[in-house]
Order: sequence, then C-alpha cells, then structure tokens
Amino acid sequence: MADIAPPELMTVKETSEYLRIPLPTVYYLVQRGQLPAVQIGGRWRIKRSLLDRDVLRKEEQGSQPNVLVVNAELAVQALFKLFLPKAGFGRLVVGSGAEAIAMVRKQRFDLAFLDLKLPDVSGDEVYSQLKAIQPELPIVVITGDLGSEALGRLLCHGPVTLMPQPTEYDQLNRVMKQLGHKGSAEMLEI
Repeated sequence: MADIAPPELMTVKETSEYLRIPLPTVYYLVQRGQLPAVQIGGRWRIKRSLLDRDVLRKEEQGSQPNVLVVNAELAVQALFKLFLPKAGFGRLVVGSGAEAIAMVRKQRFDLAFLDLKLPDVSGDEVYSQLKAIQPELPIVVITGDLGSEALGRLLCHGPVTLMPQPTEYDQLNRVMKQLGHKGSAEMLEI
C-alpha cells in the first residue's frame, strides 16, 4: 500500500490532532483569525502548508531559551524559578547531578547554572559530562568556595564563568548581561 500524502485542507478536528491542542481552542483561534482557515460549505478548513509555514515556524523562532539550573538548595532553586521567567527564559530546575545529566541527554539547553556542591555527583564531574553531551553549552558555575578542589579540577578545562554563592538577583542580572542576554536587569526591580 502506497503512502498517502496528508490532506492540504484539514478539518478542525484534524487540526486539533495535528497541533495536539483541544478542539475548542482550534475553534477559538480560527474565529479570531490566528489560524489560516477558510469556510467551505459552512465548515472551517485549515490549510496545512500555511499552518506549517506561518504558525509553527513562529513558535519555533519565538520560543524562550531553555536554561538548566542544577542546585540542591531550595532557596536558590526558588530564586531561579522566579528570576528566569521574568528575564524571558524557560527553565528546568533540578537538585542533583544525575538529574542534570539525564536532562541534557533528553533535550538541548541554551545555558546552564551549575552548583559545585551537589548531593550525588561532584560539580566538576557534572560539568565534564554536560560538556561531553553538549559541548557548546555555556555553563555558569555557582560556588561559595573559591579554594575548593572541585573548582581547581574544573579550571583545568579552561576558563569558566563563576557566580558567587549565596546567589542574589543583582548577581544574576550581571551574569546574564555578561553572557549577552539583554533586558534581564530591567525586569527585576525588587
């Protein structure tokens, strides 16, 4: 049996399945002109090629950069959970090195914040594994101990971006600006 090309004009139900969004949401978007649709015989039809070109591509381009935060301290996790969305970033916060490594294997990140003191794996080992999986991943190392052995081993890899602990909003703003992410300083006036 030969493969059949998907229809160019999709029903609202087919569009709902294609986009994986609820049927009422498709009706809502069509009625407000946010999906490329035409009425044929009193029923809405959505043109797949325009949907792919105009709607789905915009979502890919407009998506937030993903940031991985690896820190076991709940207060630091809360700080990042508050800061990153306000600065325009999507975020995933984990508390262990094993979780971080597993996440980087599953998806790509645009930036990572890594505490050197983790409950399961040393921070320098996590750093090495993250770089092995995604070599271009910028990693900001969070540490309160500039004389630690883990930091010494980490510096053997080359220069790293450091952020002191305890971490505060103004430090996050400075680091984000240094990394070329604009707008974060204006977002947080607390």
